[in-house]
Amino acid sequence: MISVHDAGPGDAGGDLAAFRQAFYGCLTARRNALFELADAVLCADGPVCSLVGLSLTVEHRRG
Repeated sequence: MISVHDAGPGDAGGDLAAFRQAFYGCLTARRNALFELADAVLCADGPVCSLVGLSLTVEHRRG
């Protein structure tokens, strides 16, 4: 489930929601886990060394 509010076309929130929806649509197997990993990568404070450590971050809700 996408948690970004879609306020309509032409605004930054709507553009972000549309991008996230399109990205989510491109994922197939395990799409929820992959989508949450992508969120965790984008919110990481520095370089990501392993998916194991990344899966323990707050943004990755399955950890």
